[in-house]
Amino acid sequence: MTLATLSEVLQPALRDGYAVPGLVCLGWEDMRAYAMAAQAERAPVILQAGPSCREHTPLPILGRMMRHLAADVDVPVVAHLDHGYTYDECREALDSGFTSLMFDGSRKPLAQNIAETRAIAEMAHAAGISCEGEIGFVGYSGGEASAGTDPEEAALFARESGVDAMAISVGNVHLQQDREGGLDEARIRAIEAVTEVPLVIHGGSGVPMAQRASLAAGSRICKFNIGTELRMAFGAALRAAVEKDPARFDRVQILKETHEPVMAAARAVIKGLGAAGRA
Repeated sequence: MTLATLSEVLQPALRDGYAVPGLVCLGWEDMRAYAMAAQAERAPVILQAGPSCREHTPLPILGRMMRHLAADVDVPVVAHLDHGYTYDECREALDSGFTSLMFDGSRKPLAQNIAETRAIAEMAHAAGISCEGEIGFVGYSGGEASAGTDPEEAALFARESGVDAMAISVGNVHLQQDREGGLDEARIRAIEAVTEVPLVIHGGSGVPMAQRASLAAGSRICKFNIGTELRMAFGAALRAAVEKDPARFDRVQILKETHEPVMAAARAVIKGLGAAGRA
């Protein structure tokens, strides 16, 4: 069993100058491809169950799937709840075998966000697992606008919430399909100057590859969440498999053809963050 907590993979990354990919899972096929990619690259990996994944598959099933994959490889695998919105949801993830809880109180007033995140962190730490929180708000491409992280609020949040990792809003956007924006490095440096906790970038698919690599090697950003570009790889492979033989109807045979392209895309993400060979 190579199951790990978030702290167990982020602290070495912080020390040695690389970042660990938080790969957003939607089902068994992509989850397995991510674990096999990490095994092939000898890298730690964070398998993430976000809200859309949880709408499709119950948390206890996701926990078993992630733990099964962790037992099949010999690199560190974190079973991570992404964007948990309530205490009960986080409790269910903990009870389902997850080793990391991300509580998202970023839409709430600062004091409420700190208090609710602290409760999740205390629950997680009592069970021997990790907690990630978010300060500032990371918006959505074509949807809710972002609210950038204030460095002074970030310092207070890091100090009083007790989180093991802190997601920040510095120009990153969820669901972005291009890499034209880039992150606000001045804001990142200002946050780094007043905090010591490992930092997390949500919406990492929208960050240019060169900036990802640079920040992974030379900042406190130790985790990039990557979802959209991997979903695009899955969708392209699935479309090609269906169109290749319109008469096919066996979904197992069709889905098998997504494995290699998604695994290759995940391996590229891992290498781009400097995580290859770190397990």
